[in-house]
Amino acid sequence: MPDGTADPSRRSAVLARLPSLIGETGLAGLRLLRAAWDGEWYGSPLHGQLLNWPTPKGIASRPRDFRPANPIKARAILRGDFDLGGSVLQLGPTGDPWDLPSPTYRLAQALHRYDWIRDLLADTAQGPTQALRLHMQWRRLFGSWNTFSWSPAILERRVFNLACALGALAAGASDAEIASMTLDLARQARHLLTLSKAPDRAAERAAVVAVAACALAGRPGERLGKAAIARLESLLPRTVLPDGVHASRSPQAGLELLFDLLTLEDALSQRGLEPPPMLTRTIDRLSNAVRFFTLSDGHLASFQGGESVRAARVAAALAQDSGMTRPPDAVPLSGYHRLTGGGLLAMVDAGAPAQGDFAVLACAQPFAIEVICGRDRLITNSGWSPDGAAPPAFRLVDAASTLAMGESSVGAPLLGPSAALLGPRLAGAPRQVTARRHDGPEGVWLDLSHDAWGPRFGLRHVRRLFLDRVQNQLRGEDRLDLIGAKPRTTKSARPRYLPFAVRFHLHPDARASLARDQKSVLIRGPSNQGWWLRSDASEVLIEPSFHFADGTSRSSSQVVLMGRARSDIGGRVRWKLAVADAGT
Repeated sequence: MPDGTADPSRRSAVLARLPSLIGETGLAGLRLLRAAWDGEWYGSPLHGQLLNWPTPKGIASRPRDFRPANPIKARAILRGDFDLGGSVLQLGPTGDPWDLPSPTYRLAQALHRYDWIRDLLADTAQGPTQALRLHMQWRRLFGSWNTFSWSPAILERRVFNLACALGALAAGASDAEIASMTLDLARQARHLLTLSKAPDRAAERAAVVAVAACALAGRPGERLGKAAIARLESLLPRTVLPDGVHASRSPQAGLELLFDLLTLEDALSQRGLEPPPMLTRTIDRLSNAVRFFTLSDGHLASFQGGESVRAARVAAALAQDSGMTRPPDAVPLSGYHRLTGGGLLAMVDAGAPAQGDFAVLACAQPFAIEVICGRDRLITNSGWSPDGAAPPAFRLVDAASTLAMGESSVGAPLLGPSAALLGPRLAGAPRQVTARRHDGPEGVWLDLSHDAWGPRFGLRHVRRLFLDRVQNQLRGEDRLDLIGAKPRTTKSARPRYLPFAVRFHLHPDARASLARDQKSVLIRGPSNQGWWLRSDASEVLIEPSFHFADGTSRSSSQVVLMGRARSDIGGRVRWKLAVADAGT
């Protein structure tokens, strides 16, 4: 049964060469052929019959989703208001969302993923009855097969959500409805296990199928669970690095996988089955990484395709962790560092973006930082994720708190037929990144460099950070150094001046004002404590920005330190973030 994981390094190398080997036209043809084959086979009666057999014997366990539910949303859904994906679909209490056009594509995705069912079941009185009605309406239209509703990303989450909701729905269902629901779950889980698309989600799919299998009674559930667990054990070492960071380097991806694995561990316990050692080890590692990425305000750091996850959601995952309480200072294998001292916390992305299959979430934003002052989140990144309706530009360097050269970037996601075949992977991002850290009694030094600007400009970006624990300051230097020998210049070939910018994207709850000297910026968070950002930049600007959370964007601002580098000697900007005196 294919899972897209055999010899992953060779497979990734071959896939990466496909665009150059067969061209854009050939890629488009392959995409159409594959779509046609999938539609013909998956929609055929034979495939449907294969999914139907063997028939499950009822419900064996009630898998628990550890993600927190929202009772306020439950009341809205009971009124017929589905607030999903940044849009609202208003139906009335007895409306049918499946037989109407959705206002947005993202809302349609969330509907078919059953993202609403966890919140709806928070109302224990009316929620199960309404959820049962909505599911039975869904299965009449989409239960056999549908290209959109059964697409891998949507199917994965619906199988998980339905498996966790099955026990609550069955409490008020007839025997015939219970038989229909268990068969629905078995059919979708079996289909999910056969998919080889999106290999970056292969471990998540295997975990979801294993959760569904735990919910199904009898030999069919046991067979499905055995196959899924075996698949999962082979995939977890590739998906979760030894330091607990998800292979995509996305903190949010690691958090969501942790939730799924916690549910699986609990479901296996309900069945009286011992969790595999690999599952237990991976949960411990993921918990350690989530604790590392948790900021002082309780939110998750937003890097590499991960949003700023709400504090309550992060806390729900960490509540299951009885291990270490203090996060590590670094996860150097994955390339992230925490600088802490006094009232400051700086989180730094000091590694290269993910490659191959896991590059579909990667962002070309080397040395991006997030800074918490006290409990105020002041400096952040755009927080782009696949759940947000945002253009690919938010994956580029300008959307992060780091240095950018003019209008250029250090990598970009694939587009067009290449993206359709390989996924929206990041291409051209820096691979050689160096980081050196020194911890002392007075503070923490972090020296970083990458040469991704070298091919176009002959320059290396060096970022030096020092968190001064004594003076409660974060000092930085962004430097552009020449790569190789200094070029000769003549009257006919004078040095070029290359504009660059060091950006500090501010959290939507932070506000900034430019001082009279037009150089210093006063930044305040919700606590109203002021922090001065001072620099020797040639020009300082405050410009609009955006920040993503829960799949939606919020307006914010950014401080931009402008500079110019000479092509023969480079350039630099030095800056400092320090607490403002009382009354300033």
